[in-house]
Amino acid sequence: MKTTMENDLVLKLSGVSKSFGPVQALRGVDFDLRRGEIHAIAGENGAGKSTLMNIVDGIIRPDSGEIYIDDELVEITSPAVAQRLGIGLVHQEIALCPDVSVAENICMCATSISRSLLMDFRAIEAKAKAALGTLCDVPPTALVRDLSISQQQLVEIAKALTLDCRVLILDEPTAALTEREAKILFGIMRRLADQGISIIYITHRMAEIFENCDRVTVFRDGQYVMTRDIREITPGDVVAAMVGRVIDNLYPAKLAAHERSDEVILAVRNLTDRARYRNVTFDLKKGEILGLAGLIGAGRSEIARGICRLEGETSGEVELYGRALRLRHYRDSIDHGIVYLSEDRKGDGIFLDMSIAANVSALSLELVATRFGIVDERREQDLATRLGRSLNLRYGDIRQAASALSGGNQQKVAIAKMLSVNPKVIFLDEPTRGVDVGAKAEIHRILRALAQDGVGILVISSELPELIGLCDRVLVVREGEITGEVAGDRMTENNIMYLASIEAGRAATA
Repeated sequence: MKTTMENDLVLKLSGVSKSFGPVQALRGVDFDLRRGEIHAIAGENGAGKSTLMNIVDGIIRPDSGEIYIDDELVEITSPAVAQRLGIGLVHQEIALCPDVSVAENICMCATSISRSLLMDFRAIEAKAKAALGTLCDVPPTALVRDLSISQQQLVEIAKALTLDCRVLILDEPTAALTEREAKILFGIMRRLADQGISIIYITHRMAEIFENCDRVTVFRDGQYVMTRDIREITPGDVVAAMVGRVIDNLYPAKLAAHERSDEVILAVRNLTDRARYRNVTFDLKKGEILGLAGLIGAGRSEIARGICRLEGETSGEVELYGRALRLRHYRDSIDHGIVYLSEDRKGDGIFLDMSIAANVSALSLELVATRFGIVDERREQDLATRLGRSLNLRYGDIRQAASALSGGNQQKVAIAKMLSVNPKVIFLDEPTRGVDVGAKAEIHRILRALAQDGVGILVISSELPELIGLCDRVLVVREGEITGEVAGDRMTENNIMYLASIEAGRAATA
């Protein structure tokens, strides 16, 4: 982190306001960015962070306010104009073309303005490989649709790095990354800053702000709250400024020794999909929250999806309360009360264009349908209202589209959809990805309450502090095998990373 800071401003926003119908997203916001700094923007979902960055990138136009680049008043009317001004934005939501190669996605901006009639595939593959080389080993020729969410996020970042940026905006770039991949990104960010590139870094993770950024600006309810040098403030100060109150307990209390049960809800024995995981064996006990950790590509999500029969050809045994199950399709899994919440909330978790009520009932249409098979909208709305109330879901009208909700409330809708089938076991893949600290604390409390009510909870997360703070035990996966388990005092980041990175054979004796 820098010990001195240049005073010259590369970007300045003054009095920026924006409304979407009756909703005032930004109210007279001011912001400035110094040359060669990493400047964090923090705030709850709906605070206006992404709206402001979309204005800077020319995606939307402000209702009022001024934007200056190097003290010169500019009008940014489109992303193309922003790019010509040296501004690059990596969106929180992945915006790649799934049916073309990684290389074509990374070099799309350059090829779109090229006057050449033919595409030089060898050249763009070489350029893409160079950009990817610092981040990951994804083949430039691979189709984007075949990549995991985390790999797609790395491709988005590599795409931005190929642009000749003076200002680089990163909106939740580590939400889909493991700790190791995130550290690589942080190293790249610091090198770019040392070269004079200015970085705006949007994140909900306090540790990332205080380890990697020079200043932090906080927004709340579409308004500017404060800007501080990182050396002059604490994480607690930032959180309090974000939410307008102090959040003391991000994680609810874990099970005490006398509360632990030996009753097994779900038993998995020798689950194998030869291409992705082997001999996976574990028990999920009543009352506990079990975590699943591992690096990108280790097989965490694949194991959960394999148990639920969402993908793959698996062998092995799955028992629910001691009874062997024969699961052929995800519908079989749902019928037995075993459900999976996807890491890709907006791709697989919810239907953005459908109403909140329709989303909640999507897995349990039989509960809201008449005897003629037609959805009874009153029943559907009553179900969604009841489950929404139990999750403290915030919305204007239960009939409004899910796309109108904040990230945290969208995640609650996805959880409500799981609860509509009265589940016995829920697999939650990255349950707090992209949600603010207040919503994160609420989701953690919801999961603990579900576990206490007897629902089996298994959480997959790339955020090690979350696994350590939330879970009673953590299983670690490496290259498709469970290499160990940590609990109690042994549940540390070092121990988890050790089991995630060493050879499986050595881990068994560690």
